[in-house]
Amino acid sequence: MHVQHKKRKEVSDRLARIEGHVHGLKKMVEENKTCPEILLQVIAIRAALNKTARIILEDHLETCLKQAATSGETEQTLEELKEALSKLI
Repeated sequence: MHVQHKKRKEVSDRLARIEGHVHGLKKMVEENKTCPEILLQVIAIRAALNKTARIILEDHLETCLKQAATSGETEQTLEELKEALSKLI
């Protein structure tokens, strides 16, 4: 099943920003920044990843699940979603 995801660009842009934050975090460690400073950056990255996951989930519901319902593949798509969510949460 091929689906055109509406939020692909938004997700890609967010991941690029997260990548930059991770690079900055690595530099902070190399520069021996304080543990609280590093932890705050880790928290910010985690929050950004969580937001990205929510956007992907919304996109999945609005595109993949909708298409699965019209094509009769709802059960398989729901099972795949449940499996992914169990790993995410």
